[in-house]
Amino acid sequence: MSFKHIEVEQQDGVAIVYLNRPPVNAQNAELRAELIGAFDAFNDDDEVRCVVLTARGNVFSAGADISERPAIKKRGPGAYWNHNRLVREASLSIADCSKPVIAAVNGPAIGAGFGLMAACDIWICSNNAYVSMPEINVGLAGGTALLQRVFGKSRARRMFYTGMKVSADELYRVGLIEASLPPDELMPYALELAREIAGKAPLALQYAKQAAQVTLSMPQREGYRYEQNITVALSNTEDAQEAQRAFLEKRRPQYKGR
Repeated sequence: MSFKHIEVEQQDGVAIVYLNRPPVNAQNAELRAELIGAFDAFNDDDEVRCVVLTARGNVFSAGADISERPAIKKRGPGAYWNHNRLVREASLSIADCSKPVIAAVNGPAIGAGFGLMAACDIWICSNNAYVSMPEINVGLAGGTALLQRVFGKSRARRMFYTGMKVSADELYRVGLIEASLPPDELMPYALELAREIAGKAPLALQYAKQAAQVTLSMPQREGYRYEQNITVALSNTEDAQEAQRAFLEKRRPQYKGR
């Protein structure tokens, strides 16, 4: 696939997606459509077992491209509804991707940029990064559903009402991200983790991602039953049997994805 605002690389079962819309990777309609196209394609690519989402430059994403708003308004009835749907689907294409996704956040993740980060499964940041939802500062309101899922009530609402920034070091201190690293250590760390994940049984990974997504909205009892059913289904796969043989024989498993 050919892209204008993102770059995609593949190596060792890992796809790396770079946001690349200088100067601050602000998200316009084209960038969002490209993200949807890339992440939808990963679902059907057996060579991709894990994805890393990061960005070129020193800003992960400054959020929505505010300069688009006047043009959206001029499009007439239904324009904002269509715009909002595209915003949602960009994040949902990441959250719903059948492969685990790691956010390697190389700088500020602001507004919709934080939304992309939050859609990923695992979060890693460089220590010059921060997150914020500053919509209140431009006379808008958005992000409270996301903030209240990630943070406690008081911090989430303070961020929502004031647009305050939370640094990567603080995110790590409260246990919300896996690491806060010097910028030059971010991608090596993320890729090492991605390759570890990519080395697992492909079907088990897909079921694990599915279970993680579906059980978020389930009561604990139903979620546990759902996971048990997945375990039963996986136990009948060739990969599960190969993993168990390899464990007993003290060797690396050779997965076939079936």
